[in-house]
Amino acid sequence: MTPVQTQHHGSVHAPWIRDDMTVEVALSLMAGARVDHLVLCDGDDQSTGLVTLARLTALRDAPTYTDRVRLRDVPER
Repeated sequence: MTPVQTQHHGSVHAPWIRDDMTVEVALSLMAGARVDHLVLCDGDDQSTGLVTLARLTALRDAPTYTDRVRLRDVPER
């Protein structure tokens, strides 16, 4: 299985990504897909929430950020 797929949610198609991917991978996917959010999924492909471009950008700009931060480690606001 690929780590990024498009899943149908009602009438909206939303890209989704596994929560073990890095923030950098998510930002790259968002840029390529031209979206401002992704659906997060766990190892069982169950939706666990959303992650937004604004949240990831703010995290990346924080002084404690490293390029190894996984999406599952992104603190909720």
